[in-house]
Amino acid sequence: MTLDQFTATLSQSQPPATINPIVEGLWYDAKGNWEQAHNIAQSREGEPSYDRLHAYLHRKEGDRFNANYWYRRAKVPFFDGSLDEEWNALVTQML
Repeated sequence: MTLDQFTATLSQSQPPATINPIVEGLWYDAKGNWEQAHNIAQSREGEPSYDRLHAYLHRKEGDRFNANYWYRRAKVPFFDGSLDEEWNALVTQML
């Protein structure tokens, strides 16, 4: 699945059945369901890809302090681009 194909699924009522859970979290985030995305991030804390999703979500929430914690746990630097750029980068990486 490409980024464009994935983005097209945002018009559906449910995420695609076979996507990576991180991408599913990003799908829920794009649909405005931050809580469901956050639940996915919390479901496997300590795994870098889930911690990375967690960092993005707290950055989006506006909680830079908490986001920084999760970026450190994911062992990645704070993302300097826009939230849209970060979302696209995460989706592309995890597809």
